[in-house]
Amino acid sequence: MRILVAEDNVVFQRILENNLKAWGYEVILTPDGTEAWKILSGPDAPQLAILDWMMPGLNGIELCKKIRQEMREPYTYVILLTAMHGDDELVAGMEAGADDYITKPFKPAELRVRLRAGRRVIDLQNDLVQAREALRLKASRDQLTGLWNHEEIFRLLDLELFRADRQNASVAIVLADLDHFKKINDTFGHLAGDSVLRIVAQRFKALVRPYDAVGRYGGDEFLFVLPGCDRASALGLIERIRADVCAEKLATTEGQIPVTLSMGLIVHSKQEGCDAKAVLRDTDAALYRAKNGGRNQIVVVGDGQPAS
Repeated sequence: MRILVAEDNVVFQRILENNLKAWGYEVILTPDGTEAWKILSGPDAPQLAILDWMMPGLNGIELCKKIRQEMREPYTYVILLTAMHGDDELVAGMEAGADDYITKPFKPAELRVRLRAGRRVIDLQNDLVQAREALRLKASRDQLTGLWNHEEIFRLLDLELFRADRQNASVAIVLADLDHFKKINDTFGHLAGDSVLRIVAQRFKALVRPYDAVGRYGGDEFLFVLPGCDRASALGLIERIRADVCAEKLATTEGQIPVTLSMGLIVHSKQEGCDAKAVLRDTDAALYRAKNGGRNQIVVVGDGQPAS
C-alpha cells in the first residue's frame, strides 16, 4: 500500500522511510504541507498519510481540515505526527480531522500497530463504497436487459438537455420500438420474448459510442440519448443499429426469430428549451409515424420539420 509522509525534518524522514519500506509500504515523501496537499488532492492519491504537525506551507492541522472539507473518495486515513504532548493540542488535531496521532519520538512498533488499524479502516471503507456503488448500479439498471432503467435514462436525458443548453450544443434523442413484439410473445412464448430483448439490448450497447446512453424505456421500447449528434450523424448511427438488428434472425432457445425496428429521432438544440417531457412527446410522435408508415423505418424530426 502507498503512504504519504509529509515531514520536513530530514532525520525523521529517514527513520519513517526506512521503517515503512521494511513493512512493505510504498513511501511518497514530501517536506511541506503544500506539496502534500497537491498529492492528496490529485488523482490516485494514497489512502494513508502521516502528516507532521509543524512544517512549511500548510501545517498538519490545516492540511487535515482541507482533506476533510473535500470529502473525497476513497477515504484518506490521516495519522498526525507531533512533538506536542498536551491534551488540548491532541484534541485540536483530532477535531481538525486526523484519525489518529503519534508523538515524537515514536516507537516503531507503536507506529506499525496504528498503521495496521488504519489499513483495517480503509479496507472497511472501500468495501462499503463498493457495496454502495453495486446497489446504486443495480437500482439504476433494467434487470432483464442490463440497460439503464426508465428512471435513470430519463434522468440522463434531462441532464444532457441541460448540458446542451449550457454549451449551445445539440443532442439527439431516439425512441426505438420492436415491431410486432406482442406477436413474438404470442408465437414463441414470453421466454423467447425476453431473450429477444436481451439480444437486442446487447446489440445496442455494442454499437453506440462510449458516452451515449441507452435505456429500456418500457416494455419493448428503448430510449437513446446521443450527445453532440447533429441530424446526419445521429441518423447514420441509428440506421446502422436498425440494419444490424434486422440483418438476420435472432437465435433464441425457442428458435430463430426475425426482428425489425421502428425508430423516431429528434435533434434537440439550445433554442428549443430543456423540457424533457416535450422532447419525448415529439420523439414519440415520430416513432408513431414510423410504425403507421409501415414499420422497420426511421422517422426524423429536425428543426421542427418531419422527414423520413
